[in-house]
Formats: sequence, structure tokens, C-alpha cells
Amino acid sequence: MSARKLDDYDRAILRLLQDDATRPQREIAQRVNLSAPAVQRRIARLSEDGVIEKMAALVDPVAVDLPITVLVEVALVDDRSPTVVAAKAFFRAAPEVQQCYLVMGTICFVLVVVAPSLADYERTSARLFADNELVRSYSSTMVLDRVKTGLTLPI
Repeated sequence: MSARKLDDYDRAILRLLQDDATRPQREIAQRVNLSAPAVQRRIARLSEDGVIEKMAALVDPVAVDLPITVLVEVALVDDRSPTVVAAKAFFRAAPEVQQCYLVMGTICFVLVVVAPSLADYERTSARLFADNELVRSYSSTMVLDRVKTGLTLPI
């Protein structure tokens, strides 16, 4: 990301895009009191600067038969860079892993994993964690209700 400071227009545009990225640029322009071409240029610059990482659809996991969400804490066998790099690549490549955070403390990673059933999660956890030579231990916490999800930042 560029060191460029976001102004009030950038922040207003980002708030609107986070709420609905399919919102027409002319509507955004009207709501932030800029012309549509000015909004288009700002969105392009925010994308080029890495402020907007990508535009994506947020999909309800239940609607696509992935009703099981699990929070997983993972401890690695060691903290050496090659081990951490390998684990990052492994978790990044797993489609069931929706989010993966490298953290400080007694554990190394916190992951959000989805599955169609508990039996599927059992197989997934064996592949990703129990049978993974990089993993020393892991702990799973089943999600009962997705109270708040999404990636909207308070900007």
C-alpha cells in the first residue's frame, strides 16, 4: 500500500463500497458529492495503491451447503522460519480454510474453517492438522451462530 493519506472523499467511497461493491459509481458520486469520473479515478487509485485489495462477493456458507464453521488454534512443531513459511503456504492452499492468522503467544495460527458436516470436518482436521507433520497440536471450537461476519472496516 502507498503511504498516501486517505482524505474524506476516499473514506466515504470506501465505506459505500464496503457496504455494497456493486453500487453504481454514479450513485457513489452523488452520495459523496463528486463527479462519476472523479469517483472512478479514486477507486482506480485506491486499487492501484493496494487500499482496495479486491472486490469479492460474500457468500452465505449455509446457502452453499457449508453450515459448519470451526475456529481452530494451531501450534506448530517449532517457530523456525521454514516451518512457519511452509505452514502458511499449506493453510493458504486449503480451500476449507476461509481465514488464517499468524499470531503471537502460545499458539501460532488461528484459522476459520468451513465444512458441510461434522464428519467432513473430522476428515479435514485429520488432513490439515492431526496428520500434518508441521503441527504439534490444535484445538477446535465449533461456531454455534455467526453473529457478525464480514470484512467491513470502521473507516
